[in-house]
Amino acid sequence: MFRDRIAASKPLVFLLCLVPLAALVWDTIQNELGTDPVAQLEHRTGLWALRLLLATLAITPLRRVTGWNKAVRYRRMLGLFAFFYVNVHFAVYLFIDLGGYSADIVEQIAKKPYITVGFTAWLLLLPLAFSSTQKAMRRLGRRWGQLHKLIYAIALLALLHFLWLVKADKREPLAYIAVFALLMLWRLPWKKLSSPDRRPSPPPRTHAPQTQSD
Repeated sequence: MFRDRIAASKPLVFLLCLVPLAALVWDTIQNELGTDPVAQLEHRTGLWALRLLLATLAITPLRRVTGWNKAVRYRRMLGLFAFFYVNVHFAVYLFIDLGGYSADIVEQIAKKPYITVGFTAWLLLLPLAFSSTQKAMRRLGRRWGQLHKLIYAIALLALLHFLWLVKADKREPLAYIAVFALLMLWRLPWKKLSSPDRRPSPPPRTHAPQTQSD
């Protein structure tokens, strides 16, 4: 029925990316967010932003391992959904946690390092999100690829934000840091440990001096 299976599957991927938000809305309506609902809203939206960000970084290793090059066509959607959940995360913090007081957010950014790196990651995501269209890719040319390498710095800042935010049990952020490290290792320009087979050439043949028999 569909000649392009990737295009046919994109609506399903789109809906799957909305499932965490639907679950969060449902838990909010049902009052199932625990004793600190605001913290749960911040944690779950930030966590899904980080997961989707790592999912975009996983596309390249997936292509190298499986040879499935068409997987790259999911990357823009995953990246934009990561940006979407970051915005929801930031909106919850600004309008619910801080009550919409912009002066407070400036003070928090200046005083708390985990908020500083988180806010910096959000700022760096803005040009990536706005340059994700085909028109922007054509306009930027080679600079588009250079600009989107910011995703590595953004992921690192997001992980630092998560690590510094957690005060006690840091196993969860450390697990995500380990995943990020593995994804980065797959991007290293690994070279063969052994150089190409260069067998030493045999010495040139020389004729033995002829001697007269006795």
